[in-house]
Amino acid sequence: MTAPALPVSDTSGTPDGQGDFGSAGREPRRPLRHELRAVHALVHRDLLRLATQPTHTALMLLQPVLYLLILGGGLADLIPKSSLGVGYQTYLFPGMLMMTVQTPAIVVGIRLITDRQSGYLRELLMAPVGRPTLLLGSCAGGTIVSAVQGAVLLGLGGVVGLPYDPLLLALLFAGMVLASFTITALSLLLAVSLNRPEIFQMLLGLVMMPLLFLSGGFFPLENLPGWAHTLAAVNPLAYGVDLLRRCIELRVPDKAATVGIEWSGWQPPLLLEGGLLLAGGALALLWAAHRFSRPE
Repeated sequence: MTAPALPVSDTSGTPDGQGDFGSAGREPRRPLRHELRAVHALVHRDLLRLATQPTHTALMLLQPVLYLLILGGGLADLIPKSSLGVGYQTYLFPGMLMMTVQTPAIVVGIRLITDRQSGYLRELLMAPVGRPTLLLGSCAGGTIVSAVQGAVLLGLGGVVGLPYDPLLLALLFAGMVLASFTITALSLLLAVSLNRPEIFQMLLGLVMMPLLFLSGGFFPLENLPGWAHTLAAVNPLAYGVDLLRRCIELRVPDKAATVGIEWSGWQPPLLLEGGLLLAGGALALLWAAHRFSRPE
């Protein structure tokens, strides 16, 4: 697979091929088209990788599918519907959507570290674009790939009793895009702060499964002890799962599950949850871009 080339400097019309520089000592002014082409090239690279690695994609989808069909099906008769508001497979579905988008979003951070070690990142930094643009392209590519993989799992909505309502599917897909962006941005923030993929993967192994269990994806948050409620209130996965459940409730009222995120007994509105996810992802990406902009 050949990655699409990033834009090269346009030196036409300038003396001695020096490009378009400002005053002495200042960096060259980079045309916006170069920045957009760089973002497009990085997104294209991620989509090419997705299209040419179907086995890898299938394996990443296998775990949430098995959880949904085997774990969900096995516990459906053991967990009373009255305790969840819906059948267990329906309750589990948003959590499995979040698990599906979580893995490829995290891979973006791992790839940034391995690109740095292999020298590929240094080659990218030679392109006439800003460092934050490269980070933005990686974030956009990771977000799109994660959401596309999550969209595949949406096809199992009918298996868990959800209708194939176009507006419902659109709302769930939009929620996955938002959650994918936030997780990808957080992954990149962690990646630019670390140099070794082993440490990155070790940290993920320590925090990702606890965050998933504290998201309300497997069981109601109200059943957790008090200290766990505090952790859930700052867990981005919990807001993602709750957002997806609220989307289902919005279109299919009889599939309303038990209350998810609460702040001192008050449930934040759906739009506020979405806004917090967006703001958290944007702040993480800005912070990552600030750290990434420092010369190595």
